[in-house]
Amino acid sequence: MVKTLLTIALWGLLGWLTGAWLGANSGWIVFTFGLLLMILVCGSQLSKITRWSKNTNDPPPVSVGPWDNVLAQIYRSMRLQRQEIEQLNRHVDGIMLAAEALPDGAITLDESMAVTWCNQTACEHIGLNLETDRDRSIFNILRAPEFLRYAKQKDWHSPLLLHLSSDGKEKSLLIQLTPYGVGQFLIVTRDVTQMEKLETTRKDFVANVSHEMRTPLTVLAGFLETLRDMPPESLTSEQRERYQDMMLEQAQRMQALVADLLTLSTLESSPSAQGSPVRLDTVINTALQQAKVLSNGQHVFVTNITEGLCVSGVETELASAVSNLLTNAVRYTPKDGTITVSWYLTESGAACYSVQDTGIGIAAQDIPRLTERFYRVDRGRSRSTGGTGLGLAITRHVAMRHDAELHIQSRYGAGSLFSLEFPKARVTQAEAQSA
Repeated sequence: MVKTLLTIALWGLLGWLTGAWLGANSGWIVFTFGLLLMILVCGSQLSKITRWSKNTNDPPPVSVGPWDNVLAQIYRSMRLQRQEIEQLNRHVDGIMLAAEALPDGAITLDESMAVTWCNQTACEHIGLNLETDRDRSIFNILRAPEFLRYAKQKDWHSPLLLHLSSDGKEKSLLIQLTPYGVGQFLIVTRDVTQMEKLETTRKDFVANVSHEMRTPLTVLAGFLETLRDMPPESLTSEQRERYQDMMLEQAQRMQALVADLLTLSTLESSPSAQGSPVRLDTVINTALQQAKVLSNGQHVFVTNITEGLCVSGVETELASAVSNLLTNAVRYTPKDGTITVSWYLTESGAACYSVQDTGIGIAAQDIPRLTERFYRVDRGRSRSTGGTGLGLAITRHVAMRHDAELHIQSRYGAGSLFSLEFPKARVTQAEAQSA
């Protein structure tokens, strides 16, 4: 403004001097020309400022007269603000990425309990689709009476355990509702399905072990009390021997149970077995001799065993798995049934050990649970045939430790086929090994 006034004063002085020298008319002409020139210059400067105001990311125009300092200050202030906004945006993006990476689901709601945002985990937990479900009430998405009662509470000190069913699968979610900000709510979801299964397994395991141990302990205690209370002369030597044999049988049953539990614990403590090449044909032949003793000539055995085929692993563990499958076949195959044992190399280079029987077979709904600890299709029959109920669980863990796959094929009343398939990387030939 000061510069403008000085410029006007300068042109006025120049016009007065011109008027004094050349006449009054000439002075006014010079003064008018100066004013017009100044107006044009100011107009040009304002035009530059107007164009710059439409894109303030660029530096302000130079040579705009009295506006230079003002525009420079505005530009510096706007640049600082842009930097702060960019930094805030980076923080927001980082927070959003962190929220997306959370292992738990996160859902934000407005004051009317409508969905405003959720991460991918929440979408997987309750089937949300943010594109279509944004601004929809959470009660229209999560339709569960327990959740409705939980959400209508005044405060939420503890989470809600919600059991949902989707695509035929049961899912257990832990849901925590928390207020934040002004009229906003946050829902955190956690999938505890596996934890619940593990807890159920633990409870079942304790109950099953207690049940399996109680029966032989009761028998032992009963016989011991009988022997203690009865006069020695009241029992014949044959009766005493029979009682002792029955007590020994129950003690051996408990011993087998404890041994299997220790074996299972050892297998679970280590995820992989390295070991050295084991001639599985030798292991299978040894297990076959034991199975034939158990069969006592009541079954027909057919063998198809490739000699010299080795598997890298732990021999005791492999022997346990091989023996378990053979023993089960003998126990659950009626008299005069056929048991076929095979050990061969597949077309893909893997090695397969299989035991096929013509036994009682297994119903389709029972097959997925056969490798669970203590799971018995028929508890009464299983006890009569012996066994601890841990054989297939041990076999499954041996397979996992040796990178093998346990396959079970069966049809009720038509026999079963159990097979262990070892990957090519663990298979060698005895001749190559000795060379």
